[in-house]
Amino acid sequence: MEVNEAARKFKRGERYTYADYCTWGEDVRCELIDGVVYDMSPAPGWVHQDLSRSFLIQLGVFLEGKTCKVFHAPFDVRLNADDDTVVQPDIVVICDRSMISGTGCTGAPDMVIEILSPSTASKDVLLKFNKYQNAGVREYWIVDPQTKVVRVCILSNGKYDSIDYLDADKIAVNVLEGCEIDIKRVFADLDVG
Repeated sequence: MEVNEAARKFKRGERYTYADYCTWGEDVRCELIDGVVYDMSPAPGWVHQDLSRSFLIQLGVFLEGKTCKVFHAPFDVRLNADDDTVVQPDIVVICDRSMISGTGCTGAPDMVIEILSPSTASKDVLLKFNKYQNAGVREYWIVDPQTKVVRVCILSNGKYDSIDYLDADKIAVNVLEGCEIDIKRVFADLDVG
């Protein structure tokens, strides 16, 4: 089944459940947020993929031999088992391995990184920001490839405190003591203008 054909079967205004989501198969690239389907096709462009790869490598090297694990999309994240929400962040770090099963995890990851795309930016900055905050994701990074800005949101007393990093050399990962991401390396040689 073509992704675009599958996406057309969803009716605007219709609510779907996690049980519905489980029947759609691997060919359907979407997220389900509060029962509403958000199409994720087409696949992200090369800049998005390059940034994702760089974050994945740096986090993966740091986490080698440690308890926490890093995963990249597609990876189903059910923030709350009772909720009809399944998101697919670009990068997640999970330190409680009991949350991991099947094609993803149930519960709030320790860290989420979303790389903005023109088609998903408002969803990532507004809708998912609130979902992650309410679910208790302790650290949420929003990466804007166009401006090369990384917004780091740290959960404090149930709310995110945000700091924007422009042209930073390295950014410390709050939830991973001793881990720093070399942002200059992440954005190196990208022609995103």
